[in-house]
Amino acid sequence: MILTGLEITRQHREGRLTIDPFTPEQVNPNSYNFRLGSTLKTYVPEVLDVAKPNPAVEITIPEDGFVLRPDRIYLGHTVEVMGSDHYVPIIRARSSIARLGLFVHVTADLIDIGSHNQWTLQLHAVQPVRVYPGLLIGQVTFWQVHGKITLYEGKYQGSRGPRESEIHRDFLQGTST
Repeated sequence: MILTGLEITRQHREGRLTIDPFTPEQVNPNSYNFRLGSTLKTYVPEVLDVAKPNPAVEITIPEDGFVLRPDRIYLGHTVEVMGSDHYVPIIRARSSIARLGLFVHVTADLIDIGSHNQWTLQLHAVQPVRVYPGLLIGQVTFWQVHGKITLYEGKYQGSRGPRESEIHRDFLQGTST
């Protein structure tokens, strides 16, 4: 079951979900619009390797915007710190952004229950598109769970700003999950 916008507001007020900062104008009928933070990262090598860390460069998005190129993956982040120990967040692009051919969270839209972060966004543009710091880029929905809750304690917990992949840590331990 998905929470309505009014319920997102109530659950935030009761401390059962985190959105910080919380702006009432960003509440939709069944979601909350989140903003793009001011920092991007992009990987340096053309070929990325899952078995080792991949170096990345950091880009500060200027006030007049930054053009995302189609041949790159950019790691961005939400302005807001979000999460819940009671609901599962799912994030996606706002439809207005998707209509420009910008993928906001390429494949990992399910956020684990108990994960509280500025979420890293995997940005991919179909054609060049200019983005700005603070852009209302995506939306989060919150879903009720059934069954015993096990809270997320993974390697990205507490992230601030965009975080590069740490799959190499799993690879070195003999697992790829």
